[in-house]
Amino acid sequence: MNRFRNLIDALAAAPGDRPFVTAWIDEDEQETVTFAEFRRRARSQAKMLSEYEVNTGDRVIILMPQQIAAMTTFVGAMMLGAVPAFLAYPNFKVEASKYRAGLAGVTANLKAKMVVIDDAFPEDMLGHVHLCEEAKLIRAGDSKSVGAEVELHDLEVRPESLAFIQHSAGTTGLQKGVALTHAAVLNQLEHLAHALKIDGEKDSVYSWLPLYHDMGLIACFILPMVCHMRVVMQSPLDWVMHPETMLQIISEYKCTLAWLPNFAFQFVPRRTPPNRWAQYDLSSARALINCSEPVRSSSMQEFENAFSAIGLKSGTLHSSYAMAENVFAVTQSDINAPSGPNRVWADGQRFRSMHVIAPVAQGTPGAVCFTSSGRLLPNNEARIASDSGILLAPGFVGEILVKSDSLFTDYYNRPDLTAKAIVEGWYSTGDLGFTLEDQLYVIGRKKDLLIVGGENIYPQDIEEIVASHPAIHDGRAVAMGVYNSDLGTEDIVVVAEVEREELLTNTVDIEREIRNLVVGGIGVAVRTIFLKPPKWVVKSTAGKAARSGTREKLLKEHPELDVRGSGD
Repeated sequence: MNRFRNLIDALAAAPGDRPFVTAWIDEDEQETVTFAEFRRRARSQAKMLSEYEVNTGDRVIILMPQQIAAMTTFVGAMMLGAVPAFLAYPNFKVEASKYRAGLAGVTANLKAKMVVIDDAFPEDMLGHVHLCEEAKLIRAGDSKSVGAEVELHDLEVRPESLAFIQHSAGTTGLQKGVALTHAAVLNQLEHLAHALKIDGEKDSVYSWLPLYHDMGLIACFILPMVCHMRVVMQSPLDWVMHPETMLQIISEYKCTLAWLPNFAFQFVPRRTPPNRWAQYDLSSARALINCSEPVRSSSMQEFENAFSAIGLKSGTLHSSYAMAENVFAVTQSDINAPSGPNRVWADGQRFRSMHVIAPVAQGTPGAVCFTSSGRLLPNNEARIASDSGILLAPGFVGEILVKSDSLFTDYYNRPDLTAKAIVEGWYSTGDLGFTLEDQLYVIGRKKDLLIVGGENIYPQDIEEIVASHPAIHDGRAVAMGVYNSDLGTEDIVVVAEVEREELLTNTVDIEREIRNLVVGGIGVAVRTIFLKPPKWVVKSTAGKAARSGTREKLLKEHPELDVRGSGD
């Protein structure tokens, strides 16, 4: 990949007759474009943008559904040397007020020359698209009907030029645009392709991941584009409504690679009737990569137990630690390992009270299991630091600092945030973790940490236990801290959605069972449990429970609470 000067050169080198993108709409409707057809459509979109005087360095915001047209518009902007950015397209699962606030903030910060929307973009959202003086708002087609080849002026896009801007997934994190150069992106893809032993002719990617998140944009669009491999894509909303389609598409198209957030490894087997599993075949898959932090061994084990009978091979499930600020991956587990990522069991009491990993035997009472996110990719470095900045030895928990040849240039138009985030070339991730035997283990977000009676409690641990109760909807539990002035420490509050509203008539029994599960699992008591009806918990643009949004909603309903320690 280092033979390419930029991402457009990489696309130009792809075999024209090789399938590139298959947009899977449903069983009866799919569209596939080859690399040659994709290039033609991208040039057509570039020509359209140039007619609106989009030039080198101009920012272009793309607010379009997850379709080929959005992808060709993105690449068309890069063909002009412009800097595109995908933003989340509105859907019914996103809270409208949060979406409007995020959209207004991001568009204002980017000061885009052009905002491209589709014909169906909601009229009531247009007022939240901020346009600077010379900016234009246009509705774009899909360029299918353009028959003639479009010629563009030759343009020298230097490796150090900005390629695009990507945004994080949180409701507040959308304010931070991560600026990435062509060189940084190509460096990242070189390392990742080597670690995964990608063969453009034989490999293909399955994806439902949003293009406005790094996992969807980099792993499931830019990586296939540069490595010249196929990606079979469906919309995130369609997948959430019909998660079984993941099994169907991988089986039909013999996909070999996929990146998934941790919850998907539970969501798919739980939402696919067991009597239908035998219809599918996962034998083509060679790496299904859990790209959440933290990675949950129990989630991956549930997926493997469910689908090993339909061809899922041992060692197919893997892990990675990734972030938008590093283009994508920092680590990757060894795809040749026969049993998947490494795991370690640690003394739970010492972990929570001393922030140290003391390995114990599997099955030891009170033990906590951690799953590795793999080893560092080439030219990636990681340190573990204490709150005071002291570097910690292996086995001690602290903040993960990262340095690499694919690290972001800056938070676009936010030098204040950049100066806080990068110190002497090291990026402070805000994630807590530790190293053991050259493996990186990620525990959770530093700002989410709860301190209860002198012990460090991670909300994800509580949320996983709460969501295991059959009355609670998967992924719809949020744990947060409430300061108890009498005790001088935090109490734990949990908000959780029930599966069906009629279950709210039996809250006493459900709450008692949840309390017992949490005490039995990690030895701490939950002060208050708020059971809520379906669709109550606030979701991020990725469809995940948003801690800060849920906290704010809870405070409005219960203003007597002093809720802390639960940022996104």
